[in-house]
Amino acid sequence: RRASNQRSEGSLSAMLHRYGVSGIAGIDTRRLTRLLRDTGAMPGVFGPITVGESALRAAAAGEAGTDGIDLVAEVTTAQPYHVPFSGTGRERRIVAFDFGIKTTILRQLSLIGAVEVVPAATTAAEVISRYPDGVFLSNGPGDPAMVGYAVDTIRELVGQLPVFGICLGHQLLCRALGGETFKLPFGHHGANHPVRHLATGQVEITSQNHNFCVDAASLPGAVEVTHVNLNDHTNEGMRVAGVPAFSVQYHPEAGPGPHDSRYLFAMFAELIDVGVVGA
Repeated sequence: RRASNQRSEGSLSAMLHRYGVSGIAGIDTRRLTRLLRDTGAMPGVFGPITVGESALRAAAAGEAGTDGIDLVAEVTTAQPYHVPFSGTGRERRIVAFDFGIKTTILRQLSLIGAVEVVPAATTAAEVISRYPDGVFLSNGPGDPAMVGYAVDTIRELVGQLPVFGICLGHQLLCRALGGETFKLPFGHHGANHPVRHLATGQVEITSQNHNFCVDAASLPGAVEVTHVNLNDHTNEGMRVAGVPAFSVQYHPEAGPGPHDSRYLFAMFAELIDVGVVGA
């Protein structure tokens, strides 16, 4: 509230107001951290004192959250679009489902092939009619149990084409194989989550942003768990024995490690070329 540097041109509060940035003050943030650790994530709200506590409480109570809502339908592309091949060597044809796809993922995929991005509700027949070499299942928001139409489509595609999924794509692929998903008490968010690659024992520093998780115990016997989160031991990846399909929960296109997980895109290219998921 009081400037303590001779170069100061105004207060922190004034700067936040100027740029429309929210901030909180006057609470014990360590106590808040302990509360969240004991009870799990919950709806919360903060605002100006002038709004009044009752209005703020009503806003928090009225927050719908992400359970039981199909958020994919709100973010997916309305029309298919093309991302040209930008790599070297063989140009593969990839159909990528847009469940909320990130541009960085498309950059990585374009290094191994030309990408046709399609809406989330695209049918298996429509995908096959494009004659792709492989299918990619993207990240996206919300509850995977509410995207049943995509699960049905993926179930039809598994075994017909090589499949690679990331984040929500991982969850949807696992549900298509018969697995279950659940909401985490603490969502995984940020760029410093340690994940062990079980085949090599190496630990990858990963970027994550999800509230739901695959129940590894629910996966059928043909599914092999390949990656595990070292913070809470939840499932972070799998592959299907005898079927060209694999997926991970985290974001290998991100760079927190900085490139610990980029090998997964090379694995997808190998899967397309030889039909086998590598280690």
